Amino acid sequence: MGYRKLGRTSSQRKALLRDLATDLIVHERIETTEARAKEVRKVVDRLITSGKKGDLHARRKAASFIRHEVAEVKQVDGANGKKNQAVYALQKLFDDVAPRYAERQGGYTRIYKKGPRRGDGAPMVIIELVK
Repeated sequence: MGYRKLGRTSSQRKALLRDLATDLIVHERIETTEARAKEVRKVVDRLITSGKKGDLHARRKAASFIRHEVAEVKQVDGANGKKNQAVYALQKLFDDVAPRYAERQGGYTRIYKKGPRRGDGAPMVIIELVK
């Protein structure tokens, strides 16, 4: 088998990877176990590659996977004064993250080893998007 099952059923595994991928796009750096990081790296690399395409099909495919989560709130000058506008994870992926890697042919993430987790000794890592 070409992937890690992470001790979960397929629906639980898909939900876990969705959450981790969305959090990585929103925060650009997360701390997790080594096995989870290696699996989420595959998912995020595919999402960024589809974000580089930028067409409607790629956006809909990414939207079917990424959670509808607010990444940041921006203040925008409107007709009635300043308004707060939410920027969602999908919008951040296509507008901020993917154009950053326009010249790069893959390898959008980096994994740093941290050491064992105190409770159960699981190897912990920090996974981040390459600057």
